[in-house]
Amino acid sequence: MESPILEKEVNTYTIKIYTDNDPQNPREEWENFGKMVCFHRNYKLGDKHSFSVESLQEFLDENKDKIVALPLYLYDHSGMTMSAKPFSCIFDSGQVGVIYATYEDIRKAYKIKRVSPKILEQVKSRLLSEVEVFDRYLTGQVYGYVVEDSKGNDIDSCWGYYESPESVVEYCEENIVKCYDYQSSLAV
Repeated sequence: MESPILEKEVNTYTIKIYTDNDPQNPREEWENFGKMVCFHRNYKLGDKHSFSVESLQEFLDENKDKIVALPLYLYDHSGMTMSAKPFSCIFDSGQVGVIYATYEDIRKAYKIKRVSPKILEQVKSRLLSEVEVFDRYLTGQVYGYVVEDSKGNDIDSCWGYYESPESVVEYCEENIVKCYDYQSSLAV
């Protein structure tokens, strides 16, 4: 196994954080709230769809009062990154699509009849979160952990964290290590 990118000693345990080299594609293997429609000649990005660029634009125009849509931009130069905001480099970036949710999807997901401005802000935030998770997938920022006991034995591990390595360490400290410490105290 490769070297950990982050290592921390907590009590009698060692938490090691590694890059997940085989993460799930969150747009193919997860249920998502938003629909991510992308067009790129070299890459398969976002969700499967049957839109053409023209039919997507038509759909967005016809439903502008019935959907929440955010533009998607891709920067592709020695790696890829995606955002709902444009990148400053005009040569290696541009809009590749949109992520959207219909009012019907919103009503169903939030169990509401009326889509209020407050709900719209929550929906935009949720769509942005989905873009951030997909960006982490594209940029290889997906991690796993291994927790070892004082003898170097693996006692717990898990992969597929689309968060910062520091967040994964915090999770391990708050959940895994506390759990094993508690179990050890019962055995005494």
